[in-house]
Amino acid sequence: MVTVRTPLIAGNWKMNKNHMEAIAFVQKLAWALKDGKHNYSDAEVAVFPPFTDLRSVQNLVDADSLDIVYGAQDNSQHDSGAFTGEISGEFIKSLGSKYALVGHSERRQYHGEDDVICAAKVAAALRHNLVPMLCVGETEAELEEFGASAVPVRQLRAALADVKPDADVVIAYEPVWAIGTGKVATDEQAEQVCAALRASLKETHGDEFAGRTRILYGGSVK
Repeated sequence: MVTVRTPLIAGNWKMNKNHMEAIAFVQKLAWALKDGKHNYSDAEVAVFPPFTDLRSVQNLVDADSLDIVYGAQDNSQHDSGAFTGEISGEFIKSLGSKYALVGHSERRQYHGEDDVICAAKVAAALRHNLVPMLCVGETEAELEEFGASAVPVRQLRAALADVKPDADVVIAYEPVWAIGTGKVATDEQAEQVCAALRASLKETHGDEFAGRTRILYGGSVK
């Protein structure tokens, strides 16, 4: 049986665009896709605005019945409580979000998020019916020391260790050494790592899970 995966095009805005700029951007994106006769059944389109933009994006998507979906750039491992600055998956889902990024390289680098925290965030996203988009990738030093795919596979296994085979997740391979450095992974390098990730999913979660899980390349693209 051949598994058909709907391609996913996802854009992370990082810390850019206020809520008014978010509305204008999504409108222009929707118009451009319409003009290009984009078929959303052929490729899903998702945007990841800052938290403060999510409500505005929700209003626009609902009002104009847009097929663009959206998600949060992070979600807390906690559901509620005295965690100042944290955003619960419940809050994110209540704004119509489909996805939540987990373990982005900047969260790992600047906020000290390790594999344990990423695993907790994946679990939290799933508890609130969000699809976690788990980001994995290696630095240039890790690439030289361990080779391609070793670190991404380790991060993948750690974050999904307790995830059930019927869960819906997305994997984004983002080689840190190719982000903002001018270096770009070749097709062969990206394919090698993505193949290793899918093989790992097959080993840990079975053929069906590995076959339907979408794996994106998230490094610099030129």
